[in-house]
Amino acid sequence: MHRARPEDWYRVETKGDDVTLIDEPFIQPFYRCNCWHVRGRDRDMLVDSGMGVVSLRDWVPLVTERDLTAVASHTHFDHIGCHHEFADRVVHEAEAGILADPTNAATLADPYVTDEIFERLPPAPYQSTTYRLAAAPATRTVRDGDVIDLGDRHFEVIHTPGHSPGGIALWEAATGILFSGDIVYDGPLIEDTYHSDAADYHRSMVRLYDLPVRVVHGGHFPSYGAERHRAIIRAWLDAKERG
Repeated sequence: MHRARPEDWYRVETKGDDVTLIDEPFIQPFYRCNCWHVRGRDRDMLVDSGMGVVSLRDWVPLVTERDLTAVASHTHFDHIGCHHEFADRVVHEAEAGILADPTNAATLADPYVTDEIFERLPPAPYQSTTYRLAAAPATRTVRDGDVIDLGDRHFEVIHTPGHSPGGIALWEAATGILFSGDIVYDGPLIEDTYHSDAADYHRSMVRLYDLPVRVVHGGHFPSYGAERHRAIIRAWLDAKERG
């Protein structure tokens, strides 16, 4: 398999509302994390940071222009790989231990990180057999109802356990923007990780169903609007009720 050049590893796409999508196009879509950069008046926010196989700070100038808070929607390998590159790091208190000590087992790098998840390999000297995440101890832990304050923008932390115990979504009521992490997105949802919980997942989906969203930016796959949001959750809930 060919290797990508570091300058080609990341793709950057403006989505409106001072929100920019950063992703890694040479990772297979199922494993490809959406990293969301949000511009605020006083500081910026980065929601998730990809696999960490190529430096975000070195190759995406957007993330170095201003003070930035790096938030982990949860601590699986595809979401926290570059968190160590940022001085201000936020995670839910239930997963702070994983962010501080991100072993391959705890982050699901085992068994998922193999050459097969790539469409083109990361630049040398990357090897899937030696992939490791760097420790990135949180500078702040959050819980349900806390706020990420960017000055003129305020994102409420919604604790959404189920996919993982410390999963969070970020809700900006003023704009109707929801960053949903991996609890809900427009693709196959993962409910069977080692620390998933079915009852928690159901409660999180019920809670998010009635949220008056305008746009949802998920942890994977394309963004979508209110009608699709409710359709995804309604279909999921109906499937659970049918057993």
